[in-house]
Amino acid sequence: MAAVHLENIFKRYKGTAQPAVDDVSLSVQDGEFMVLLGPSGCGKSTTLRMIAGLEAISEGSLAIDTRKVNEVPAKDRDIAMVFQSYALYPHMTVADNLSFGLRRRKVDSQQIAARVKSAAGILGLNELLARKPAALSGGQRQRVALGRAIVREPKVFLFDEPLSNLDAALRVNTRNELVRLHRRLGATMIYVTHDQVEAMTMGQRICVMNKGKVAQVGKPLDVYRAPADAFVARFLGNPPMNILKARIVQGPSSAVAALGGSELPLARWARAALPPASELLVGVRPEELQLHEAREGVGTLRGVVSAIEPLGAETLLMVSLEGDAGDVMARLHRDVKSSIGDRVGLTIPDEALYLFDAFTEKAIPAADVGAP
Repeated sequence: MAAVHLENIFKRYKGTAQPAVDDVSLSVQDGEFMVLLGPSGCGKSTTLRMIAGLEAISEGSLAIDTRKVNEVPAKDRDIAMVFQSYALYPHMTVADNLSFGLRRRKVDSQQIAARVKSAAGILGLNELLARKPAALSGGQRQRVALGRAIVREPKVFLFDEPLSNLDAALRVNTRNELVRLHRRLGATMIYVTHDQVEAMTMGQRICVMNKGKVAQVGKPLDVYRAPADAFVARFLGNPPMNILKARIVQGPSSAVAALGGSELPLARWARAALPPASELLVGVRPEELQLHEAREGVGTLRGVVSAIEPLGAETLLMVSLEGDAGDVMARLHRDVKSSIGDRVGLTIPDEALYLFDAFTEKAIPAADVGAP
């Protein structure tokens, strides 16, 4: 296996002013499962294709282990890539699909047989080796595509949204198989997805990308609990974090954030840490909001229920806040009794509040150790 190091990587396409990948630096450790996460067009797949050697690097340095590979052809980088499409040969059996790449490289026939047997055992394909792709389910085809990468025994595995074509149940099963596969092989894996659930459940670390840049890198729960900016805060979480515009005003003992007719205390933030401008962004995750009968007082968001989504295990409540302060989504217990049009209050625990600069959208850290 091998470590992968990207240093100040750029990708510029002719005729475009903005680079598709903009000054990306990232280190993937030997044996690590790294997930590149972001919306469509953020540069994650382009970054993966540059690692694979399928896209030329405009500027910067790419190394696998200590070897710089900027000019090394894809076939000589000792990587294996699994694409969104299975790309299996329809006229070949599963066994032939698995062994085809090795035969092209003129690997010894006994070694080919051993590698195919090993990969088939890992992925549960032993009973399918004589079948052709048309006789396989979507999940089985994806496993064959994975097996074709495994038999290569590469230094690095690259995955470009490999589960996008599977239905919901198969996605869950296949991502669990990938996690088990990583633990079994101890391989270096870089996985691209726009699905935050895949990123949170599979990655040892995640790299969130936005507009060609790296927004934040870290362990999934660390990034979830301490987003570096409002984009990361919105992107991780389902439903996403509520982020509202607020004004800073001076309360009796500390500054407060005023949102329409509601006020939230900012006692955990030193006044000097707050931006000099009068505006800021306040964030709270839907699962942190607590419902009670409307009452006056600091620390409560007041509004009217505008939509209800019962999901069985839980209920999502959309509340339009007073004073045109915006809408918030609350993730509540399934037995919530509210109806559309009800006036309600939503309380926010002090430790669940996030602040972001209104202009840069960067997170404003609280002064206490338990800050989000």
